[in-house]
Amino acid sequence: MKITTYTPDYNGSIAIVYTESKELSQHLNEAQLDRVHALGEKFEEKWLEVQAGTDTAWVYKLGKTIDADARAEKMRQAGNTLVLKANAAYLDRIAILGVHVPHVAEGAILGNYQFLRYFSDSHKRKNSMTQLFVSKEDEQTLAPIAIATMGALFARELVNTPVIDLTATDLANQAKEASKRHGFSIEVLEKKQIESLKMGGLLAVNYGSPEPPVFIIMEHKPKNATNEKPLVLVGKGVVYDTGGLSLKPSNYMDDMKSDMGGAAAVIGAMSAAAEADLPVHIIGLVPATDNRPGGNAVTPGDVITISDGTSVEVMNTDAEGRLILSDALVYAKRYNPELVIDLATLTGAAARSIGRYAIVGMGNAPKERMLALQESGYRTHERVVEFPFWDEYKDLLKSPIADMKNIGGAEAGAITAGKFLEHFTDYPYIHLDIAGPAFLKSRAGYQVEGGTGIGVRLLFDFINNLK
Repeated sequence: MKITTYTPDYNGSIAIVYTESKELSQHLNEAQLDRVHALGEKFEEKWLEVQAGTDTAWVYKLGKTIDADARAEKMRQAGNTLVLKANAAYLDRIAILGVHVPHVAEGAILGNYQFLRYFSDSHKRKNSMTQLFVSKEDEQTLAPIAIATMGALFARELVNTPVIDLTATDLANQAKEASKRHGFSIEVLEKKQIESLKMGGLLAVNYGSPEPPVFIIMEHKPKNATNEKPLVLVGKGVVYDTGGLSLKPSNYMDDMKSDMGGAAAVIGAMSAAAEADLPVHIIGLVPATDNRPGGNAVTPGDVITISDGTSVEVMNTDAEGRLILSDALVYAKRYNPELVIDLATLTGAAARSIGRYAIVGMGNAPKERMLALQESGYRTHERVVEFPFWDEYKDLLKSPIADMKNIGGAEAGAITAGKFLEHFTDYPYIHLDIAGPAFLKSRAGYQVEGGTGIGVRLLFDFINNLK
């Protein structure tokens, strides 16, 4: 959606968020103001439609004062409601005026998203809304928010694309195109290079696939970077997950194109950070493959070796994300990073614990890093709930025949997955399990059905406020 500067000669529908009715006088005529006054307080915290000649005006009166983060989210949801109304009226533009405009616009952009690639009549289904007008002052405030939002929409596109059109190689090509658009550097390691690095986790998961794996390395390194050591982002890139030989039931497999939601978040965040030219040195790592039961697929009971020499007894081939991430976390050591954050649709346990409402987080990074990430979560409403990360959980990963096994049992599944990953780190580390909110079966406000792009706006805000 295009963002355009509002000027007095604007010709189209308007939406105004206000506190006192006197704020409406410069935009509404006398009859419209009378209608607003007549309704009094009945329409607080919701849109009231008042006709303005041939165009429509909506007004939104703020209610009681609430926490700033809660207000921002309420305004995003108002923006979503507004864009639904505008599309229902077949409008192609709307000017958003008054207060809290950036967050209203953010919700409108997110709520206007559609994935229409496979409809034969997509031109008929396409939303009419294509342009938002905001004041010059609001446009400046909105600019970084819009960049982060566009990164989230790009991540949604990646997640929503099925594996027939998004193999690991296709994902790498999408990242290459993004690097050209937004200005970050990229290198893609092919299978022979992955073999030379002895990335046994990534290779093992790929054994059953006819498609080769890739390892994507992205970098945003501005001249004015404020960090001496880089921030490393790692995203799980399982472009489709059958569960391997530990085959998923069919009703658990139909949305497994979304198992690369972590990779999509990292690519989207790298794109946004580079587009905004944030003054932070960032590395993005994405190990990518699909997980299938064909060919020489790894079997339960096999022992594989990760690139740092750790032997892993594979007890369940559906616990594959941690295997490919382990090689990426080992690779991250070469950067001597200040902090590593991984994002992964890793466990059903995380999704069952808190549902779609938040991200499960854990790690060994200094407390202030997790707190900063959680603050970003509240600001963007991509909230992070910290789980315990006690060393006792490592005992559940002991194997009688190898250094570790890849699952810990029925208890604390999200945490044992995180402790498995921590084994491959020697730097400050945060693990984000996005299994709950990454893909939705039905729309929840501006989080539309399908891929949500969760993590992009969170990471962008965190990086933008990194100290």
